[in-house]
Amino acid sequence: MGVVDLKQLPAPDLPEIAFAGRSNVGKSTLLNAVTNQRSLARASNTPGRTRELNFFNLDDRIMLVDLPGYGYARTSRGAVEKWTKLTRAYLKGRANLSRCFLLIDGRHGLKPNDLEIMDEFDEAAVIYQLVLTKIDKVKLAGRADLHARTEKVIAKRPAAHPVILSVSSLKAEGLAELRAQIVELALAEPDRNVAGSL
Repeated sequence: MGVVDLKQLPAPDLPEIAFAGRSNVGKSTLLNAVTNQRSLARASNTPGRTRELNFFNLDDRIMLVDLPGYGYARTSRGAVEKWTKLTRAYLKGRANLSRCFLLIDGRHGLKPNDLEIMDEFDEAAVIYQLVLTKIDKVKLAGRADLHARTEKVIAKRPAAHPVILSVSSLKAEGLAELRAQIVELALAEPDRNVAGSL
């Protein structure tokens, strides 16, 4: 379901895992890859395609949430401000939000607007875990350096999960590790078993 107003949010009776990141970082594509679905989430090369909070119910066991991207988008400034406000309100006030996967384009690393979002997560005590996307586009020799630089940035951040994931939706790299994290989060809830849903 798509949500454009907080009043439309589904009942908070399932654990939720949100996918956040800059526009065009690959959130929708990664959601499709991690669930083995081609068109679960609408993916596009146009920045700003996702303009609402999109909830995906996995067999009534866990909810994945595709958030609008922040940063540049091919739409009006007013529309961007509206969905940015909606996203921030959701992230700060959702009691059943187990974790937010913060996607970072591995080709570029952390940018100022990523750090701003991390500041907000730290302040609101929203647990987030960095996921370096498009890692297949990063030369093998540069991956260790990218990982080390990213690790250094999050080391002193109170809400950051210490494990950084690296994925490629195109090459299916790191998807098993990301699925394992999702299953682990779901199993932390009583009577949950989502292994068969991913």
